[in-house]
Amino acid sequence: MPLEVDTVLVPVDGTEASVSATEYAVAVAERYDAAVHALYVLGETVARGIDAGDVAEDDVADETSAFVADIEALAPPSVPIDSSIAYGFSTSRKLHHPGSVILDAAEDVDADFLVVPREGMRGDAADVLEKSAEYVLLYASQPVLSV
Repeated sequence: MPLEVDTVLVPVDGTEASVSATEYAVAVAERYDAAVHALYVLGETVARGIDAGDVAEDDVADETSAFVADIEALAPPSVPIDSSIAYGFSTSRKLHHPGSVILDAAEDVDADFLVVPREGMRGDAADVLEKSAEYVLLYASQPVLSV
């Protein structure tokens, strides 16, 4: 039975590793005539800063929008890219972490394929994407490419 892919989900965080993962996601989407959904996952430092009022949400929104615009430019016109932003951590919900956020987003956007970077998060708890990639590989019901 051939693989059918309509939506490829790629979590990103503004790092080079997430740009690379997006390039792979675009290649998969192009191969299967699919769309890409980029999920910008905010790290723990940013999430806590926003909650504490130390980081302006508008600044974060501007930064994430600029990054998403940059990765949209990577795709040919035949590969539509849309995006969303999610807190990778919560100060009030114990089971809210990047891996669960990625899998929840995959379900929300009805993703058929996931491409997850293994590095990144700008030094915010340095191995967050690595650990979330491991979590996603263990628990995803879709095919996953970890790059």
